Amino acid sequence: MREWTVRAARPADLAGLRSLLTDTCEPQDIPSPALLAEAVAGDLVRVAVSDGVPVGCVVAERPSPGHARLMVVAVRAEARRQGVAAQLLAEMLRHFLGASDDEPPLMSAIARTEQLTLTRLLLASGFIGTRVMRLSGLPVHYQYKSRVEYIDPEARHLVPVSAREQLAESLAPSDHAVTALVTLGGEPAFEIARFEKDDPAALQSGEAAAGIAFSGSILAAITFLLGFAFSSTRFPDDVRLLLIGATFATVLSLIVYASASGELARIRANSFGRIMKWGNVLSEYGGVLPFVISLPVTYAQASGDPWTTMMLAVVLSLAIGWYERSEFSIAHRFRGSRTELALKVFTAASPAIGAALVAADTTSWPWSIALIATLTARTWLYLFRRGAEADVAERRQWRIRVRS
Repeated sequence: MREWTVRAARPADLAGLRSLLTDTCEPQDIPSPALLAEAVAGDLVRVAVSDGVPVGCVVAERPSPGHARLMVVAVRAEARRQGVAAQLLAEMLRHFLGASDDEPPLMSAIARTEQLTLTRLLLASGFIGTRVMRLSGLPVHYQYKSRVEYIDPEARHLVPVSAREQLAESLAPSDHAVTALVTLGGEPAFEIARFEKDDPAALQSGEAAAGIAFSGSILAAITFLLGFAFSSTRFPDDVRLLLIGATFATVLSLIVYASASGELARIRANSFGRIMKWGNVLSEYGGVLPFVISLPVTYAQASGDPWTTMMLAVVLSLAIGWYERSEFSIAHRFRGSRTELALKVFTAASPAIGAALVAADTTSWPWSIALIATLTARTWLYLFRRGAEADVAERRQWRIRVRS
């Protein structure tokens, strides 16, 4: 097959979509012409087009503002096994997850047990089978996991696809779900796993408390350094301003962390991650990094020894560079770009550059301005130009709990 592109369906595509669905789907799975037209008008259809002809589509509906249901996924035979369905579904998920700043809708789908290809697609895209519907054929209800949850590695079992009554019994507990489609004795089988039940409010409140404690300790350290800066007549004014800005940003992060705790964690749990992202970014790029980068300058003023100052500055630059590349950094949780890489390099080199300028007793204003601009740019980038932390939309939303 020739190259294909995925886009939102238009009214002009309706005839091609009806032909595609008629040729590839069972009659009971095909939406009515009115329902299909309504879905296209509501931006709920994604179509894969090759040479102007639809070769695949995914159609959804919104029965309520908080629920989105996938009605059908269809791909022509000549376009299968090329990732068309996976990209169609991924585009539809991105549409629902990134439509607005409000809570995303619950995304669900229904698949009969004999629809193994559709089942594999849903499971590979982050869906889990939560219950058996008491309908003709006992189809399985799947829903997209928008939050990370853990499964118990010692509470899993296999159920042959043909054993429908056993499947219904296995999914009867609310904490059990289908997480994989495997082969058992040459036949397809569902893997049923038990999800561990955690208290999200308690976990989130604990995370917010840890953020408050961390930012509070950083604020105390910055305040001490700022006191030294104002007590020294030789301390550069631009570095004083850098520390004042770090104090302000750290106080803001404390306010954000405080807002994320308590009632907010319990009432609007889906807002918690977005609010914590603000606190994490402000504390790192507004507090921690300015504090660490200014340490060599402070040491230079206290010791007056340029050699040890430069050794300390180089060590800190290497440490920041390692941290930026590690999985512990805020930057690791977001998609990267060349511009971001350049900002990382300058951030890591800043302790050495600033210490060299201060040790040489030359003006350091250009360096301070560039550093403030870099940290501000990175803060803006992660707050407004990147999605949720940990790239949630592209990662499996359940994980196996590793026993220590």
